Amino acid sequence: MRERFLTGYNDFVLPFVCGMLFVLGYCLVGLVRIIMQLPAEDRKKFFISLITPKTLLKNIKDIFLKCLIHVDIWKRNKLLGYMHSSIAFGWFMLIVVGHIEVFLYTSDLGAKALYYPIFFRYFVAETESTMKGALIFFLMDFFLLVVLSGIALAIIKRVRSRLFGMRRTTNPSFLDLIGQYSLWSIFPLRLLAESFTADISGGSFLTKSLNYVFTEFLSNHANMLPAWWAYSCALGIFFVVLPFTRYMHIPTEILLIPFRNAGIKIVNARKGFAKAQVYSCPSCGLCIDACPMGVLKGNIKDTTVYLNRQIRRNNEARIEEISDKCLLCGKCTAICPVGVEGDKLRIAQRSVRKYNFGSDYSNISASEEILRCNKFVNNNNTSVSNPDKERVLYFAGCMTALTPVIRKATESILSKAGTDYEIMDRDGGICCGRPMLMAGRFDQARQLIEKNTEIIMGSGADTLLLSCPICYKIFREHYALPGIRVIHHTEYFDELIRTGRLDVRKGGTRYVFHDPCELGRGCGVYDEPRNVISSAGELVEAAKNRKESICCGGSLGSLTLSFDKRKAMTENALANLTADSPDEIVTACPLCMTTFSRYADRPVTDIAQVLDKCSGPGRN
Repeated sequence: MRERFLTGYNDFVLPFVCGMLFVLGYCLVGLVRIIMQLPAEDRKKFFISLITPKTLLKNIKDIFLKCLIHVDIWKRNKLLGYMHSSIAFGWFMLIVVGHIEVFLYTSDLGAKALYYPIFFRYFVAETESTMKGALIFFLMDFFLLVVLSGIALAIIKRVRSRLFGMRRTTNPSFLDLIGQYSLWSIFPLRLLAESFTADISGGSFLTKSLNYVFTEFLSNHANMLPAWWAYSCALGIFFVVLPFTRYMHIPTEILLIPFRNAGIKIVNARKGFAKAQVYSCPSCGLCIDACPMGVLKGNIKDTTVYLNRQIRRNNEARIEEISDKCLLCGKCTAICPVGVEGDKLRIAQRSVRKYNFGSDYSNISASEEILRCNKFVNNNNTSVSNPDKERVLYFAGCMTALTPVIRKATESILSKAGTDYEIMDRDGGICCGRPMLMAGRFDQARQLIEKNTEIIMGSGADTLLLSCPICYKIFREHYALPGIRVIHHTEYFDELIRTGRLDVRKGGTRYVFHDPCELGRGCGVYDEPRNVISSAGELVEAAKNRKESICCGGSLGSLTLSFDKRKAMTENALANLTADSPDEIVTACPLCMTTFSRYADRPVTDIAQVLDKCSGPGRN
């Protein structure tokens, strides 16, 4: 027994040391590769962000809250949040307190610094006669108990996921199972090993209690070595398999957060930031229940968690199938606790393949459209004599052209409010570019964007009004329109009511509002449409709304989803909307309105139609 205190070494530390050196080396090489795969400009942004005090503090805060406390999971499900944070934060605190313990009680560590904080209780005999000893013993036992409680919940979740609010979870791979079982073994084995030595090296309420039991049956401390060997082996196995399992998200997420805070975007489908996102996926399975395709039998493995798994395996056939089928509704991105952008990852995968899109838009002439839309500058109208008056250019969009009632209602409202406006695509115009962007055809999309920009900037307008959320998101994110306000018609209508430019008469109709994917999750517009509807009647909420709103199923994002399967998704979304028996379904997207109208058992209207029916000219 005395020998272990004098030499400070035993062969059982080797599995842990070898595993730790392997995973550290693997992560270091992976870190360098991912950073070098970034475009030069993104690398520069990343390194600058690391020395920018504001960004550095945000990185530290986000890593602590998201990686250790898992605040995003807490917000969604407290039991699930506790399970994750107890393991992550508890393990982190065991490491921190363990290093403090080593610092206080030992010196001249040398190579022993690799394993002493992990196996300290085997090599060093302490005393709890001092306050610091008693406190450290208590903290180590307390955080070990916290981790063990999380492990117990993880085991229960594996067999009864519904207790955690999850109808379905991911099917682990073979290596995932090895990683899972080794992780689950680490802390019970640590408890066992430290309890064997608690009467020599010290302990607290947990380890000493077990030690009393062990000493009743085992008088020879040599029996403790198998427990320390098992503990070290569990650690070593976990570290060796970690890079090839779901648990790679633990170190990768720490890199993902600074990347995101530096403003880096997905550029390459399989490298750089995209690769960091793929390896940051924890395979928690939250995206499975969130995906609107979940109502379709056999489509669980088309979700983001399985896309990331196939990308890691370089399974091109499945990557293509999953990417093309997706509706790009963004719900998986909205609920992902790590922030993996499932929709953007799919678009990136599409960009590396060939589609039958051969059109060249570089020769489109914008001059005629500019002249037609240039009324604010060239015509002798009121805007010339009153340059401070708002000048609105209304871009209806392709889908609104197929639902002319929306454009008609919008024009009526603009006229009642006395808005000086012109319609950019009255006689047909150039697409906003979204279909090309969704298909990963970025060059063609850029040509469309350039032509539209030329028209808008030459129109003399100071406000660009959109009634299609799809167009709205594209104009906000992909266009540079200096001096021009880009606004959705729900936001504009809310503004007209608040400023008194419209007089609204409230009725008794009960309305439910469907949050369109691109308007809500895509652009964060939730309150304005509700304000407008509340001024016109009684607003009731859907069972799932706002960022968890269910896609209508009509999204043009999917390249392969059949009409029959879309019908099942639409009916599921309608059931969600009608849970509180509203009189009328209101949306703010022409595609959603068209899709719901096919199967709804009650009226489906656009918010512009609702407002037009109950409004008149305002006092201002």
